[in-house]
Amino acid sequence: MPPSFVHRITKYDPADRDEHGHYTGAEEAVSDHGPVEAAYLPAIAAFAEGSCIDRLEIRDPTVSGFVHFGVEPADGRHGLGGLFPPDLAGYHDGAEVSLPVALELVRIMLREQGAWCRLEVGDVLTVHVGWDQYVYVGSDRLCTDAVARTRELSLFPEPMTVSPYAAELEEPDVMEAADEEFWTRVRTEMASRKAVLLEEDYVRNAARFYRLTPDNLDAVRTCLGPRALLTVWPDLNPDVNAVLAALPEERSAEFVWEAQDGAIRHAIVDDTDYQELAILVADARAACALPMYFDERPPLLCAALPDSDGVLRARW
Repeated sequence: MPPSFVHRITKYDPADRDEHGHYTGAEEAVSDHGPVEAAYLPAIAAFAEGSCIDRLEIRDPTVSGFVHFGVEPADGRHGLGGLFPPDLAGYHDGAEVSLPVALELVRIMLREQGAWCRLEVGDVLTVHVGWDQYVYVGSDRLCTDAVARTRELSLFPEPMTVSPYAAELEEPDVMEAADEEFWTRVRTEMASRKAVLLEEDYVRNAARFYRLTPDNLDAVRTCLGPRALLTVWPDLNPDVNAVLAALPEERSAEFVWEAQDGAIRHAIVDDTDYQELAILVADARAACALPMYFDERPPLLCAALPDSDGVLRARW
């Protein structure tokens, strides 16, 4: 169940909204990287203190993909540089972070640098950052002191029925757990194909690929990220030129190839990239082009990693 008491926290004075609730004042819909942005953080901290919370859980983490929708330019590290290592270890669904780290994540989201996640503690506290500097904080308590503190910070806390970013409003697309039965099916696919391609989405819009064989399957399993989404595709095609020739003319595709050193690399490409791509993969051992949408070409298998207790909690 979502928290009982939800507030929308913004820098927009409700007196400057029209009859439809649209803001008509002079405040810009971007972060000022200054005192206004900074005011959001102690306001959220006040709600955490009022809810007796000092650690929050990262849920549904995302980084910017090949299309970046933020109003500010992406910085190449999705704003996470200095907070998490380059491989994003510690930034995954279910990871617990301290309140100071959670507040820095809020700052990153306010700046729309690429990373986004829900910050939650069950039905006790939720923090959701939306577009245009809108923040939704839910608590199982009234948090009257936090509401007063938010007003002191020249922000406007407005009661809401529910956060529009509440996960309960969404239905997950992937309901299957990558349990032992799933891995048995993977082995069955490999028995008939000798090898398959495994895509590991460890956060949304960030993936790693592995060319699975019976010899390396167990080793690959040990390095998969918590709650990752696993998609199994047919093996790479050794005729790289044929894969290049079959790329779609008017749609994007994900091109995956095995380099001479055995590393599996990938890139989102469209017809404007094909000439450069052909040069890049000239010495590739094998390749394939994956569709951007499952309905264009369904995978062999798709499931999400459960937690150590066998329960699937990831919301893909």
